[in-house]
Amino acid sequence: MIRPLMRDPFFLGLPCEEATPADASVGQDLLDTLAAHAHECVGMGANMIGVRKRVIVFDHDGTHRLMYNPVLEATAGPYQTEESCLSLTGSRPTQRFKRITVRYLDERFTERTESFSGWTAQIIQHEIDHCNGVVI
Repeated sequence: MIRPLMRDPFFLGLPCEEATPADASVGQDLLDTLAAHAHECVGMGANMIGVRKRVIVFDHDGTHRLMYNPVLEATAGPYQTEESCLSLTGSRPTQRFKRITVRYLDERFTERTESFSGWTAQIIQHEIDHCNGVVI
């Protein structure tokens, strides 16, 4: 189901709780909402649709991916950039990493560890920030 976007900075600044298999519908709602905003957005965290759970979705080379409880395990190649967010107006400076390794649960809640680089890594870092209550 396509959900309305949360735009309250206070809510977006609250850390999210761990997701459980009972939150599978949140993942699907995020995928649906990202698809509806694909013309203007490349990733979303669950708090962007008003749910304080550690769930993210993102575009990975044209395919929308889903992660429950993502955690950065390793980072390399720091750089400075500017980012915007669909939930907020304007853009803000931030530090990102060129290469990351993420531990997460997939759509079946099976633990996975995967490495990403470049643009996809930047998107994932932004969405994990959402899970941590970091507003960029």
